[in-house]
Amino acid sequence: MEFDAEVFRWEARTQAWYFAAVPDEPSADIREIPRMPRGFGSVRVRATIGGSTWQTSIFPDAARGGYVLPLKQAIRRAESIGSDDIVRVMLEVLDA
Repeated sequence: MEFDAEVFRWEARTQAWYFAAVPDEPSADIREIPRMPRGFGSVRVRATIGGSTWQTSIFPDAARGGYVLPLKQAIRRAESIGSDDIVRVMLEVLDA
C-alpha cells in the first residue's frame, strides 16, 4: 500500500522519537489482515520512503486511532525528513 503520512516527533524522557502516522484507511486495511498477535500489537513491515527501504514494525497509536511507523535517524538523514513533513510511504505487511 502507498500513502502520504505526516511526520511527528514524540518526546520520551531524554530521547525524541520520530514517526510517520499511517492514515485511517490504510490502518483499517492493516487491521483486517489475518496474522498471529505480536507484542504491543506490532505488525512487521517493509517500508520505503524515497530511495530508502528497510524492515521494521509499525505500532498502534491509541491517540491517533491508527498505526505509526518509526523513522530511524539514518532514514531521516538519507531522505532529508524533518518534523511536520509529509512523506510518501510504500508499506508492505510481512506478517500476513
